[in-house]
Amino acid sequence: MNDNEKVGPRRRSVPKGQYYEMAIDFRPARPRMTWENADALAPGTQLLAPPPGRRGFPEYFEPPRFLFKKKRVRRPLDIRHFHSFWLVSDRAKMVFQAVDHAGFEFAACDVSVSRGTYDGPRYWLCDAIRVLDALDEEQSRLEIGIQDDPKYEDFGKKYYNFRSGAKLVFNEDAVGGAHVFRMAFCYRTVICDQALKDACKEAGLLGIQFNNALDI
Repeated sequence: MNDNEKVGPRRRSVPKGQYYEMAIDFRPARPRMTWENADALAPGTQLLAPPPGRRGFPEYFEPPRFLFKKKRVRRPLDIRHFHSFWLVSDRAKMVFQAVDHAGFEFAACDVSVSRGTYDGPRYWLCDAIRVLDALDEEQSRLEIGIQDDPKYEDFGKKYYNFRSGAKLVFNEDAVGGAHVFRMAFCYRTVICDQALKDACKEAGLLGIQFNNALDI
């Protein structure tokens, strides 16, 4: 059973902030993709995930290998979701590293296309590795719970849960100079600031969208 509490008043007339949830944009068309060396890199699970206790990648003894099932890829997506990570193009990697080099980790991939020559960018697995406990819970609007079921590994751990209508306010001192971070107590959520959002938009990256943290 979860012990949940509502935090913060529900106020719709709030000014736009400078923090955004980075989310995959599933609207653009994308070629079908097959992960070809799943048995070698993730025997049994068939899933790529961070090592226990941290973000980032385990040491792969061979690059993750992907086959795009399309004869020709004229404008592939720069960012797409893959298991616990993102699969990103060289362009996206360069943008991320230019804005916040310490905020991301990358693992090189091999990519090919069936029945054709691949003329798109090189691809990398990407993980946002910085985790910050930076949420101002008093000013935010979301559900805070305690996982009290012992069958879960995070038994007794606080967690954040939010759906449509949530408001996330962050402590500037806790964020510091970070341009991107995962939320402590909600690792799946990646937050960026205006600088990273603007850089992605200026580069015209496909496959990513930005949801204002003040009205997710």
